Amino acid sequence: MKIKKNDNVIIIAGKDKGKTGNVLRAYPSLNKVLVEGINKKKKNQRATKSGQKGQIIEKEFPVDVSNVAFIDPKTKKATRIGKKEIKGKMERVTKKSGSVIS
Repeated sequence: MKIKKNDNVIIIAGKDKGKTGNVLRAYPSLNKVLVEGINKKKKNQRATKSGQKGQIIEKEFPVDVSNVAFIDPKTKKATRIGKKEIKGKMERVTKKSGSVIS
């Protein structure tokens, strides 16, 4: 999986298509990522204390990594990510502009 935590991504499929956000967490075993402000769902939350009421909260849920694309820092457009050896070290590189991702 080439998308990592803190990457800026755009949603390319689904109900949130066209929205952008930062990756909060990556789940490589599930092939999913949690993106800030994307794929929000309403969830019923039980009362945690005896005198408290239950409530409905909006929560972000993971989205499949195939539905997101990395945003190139130079061109500000969606691009793919590749790997290249630079000075004896493997670095992540954008396919469109060739810039190194830190």
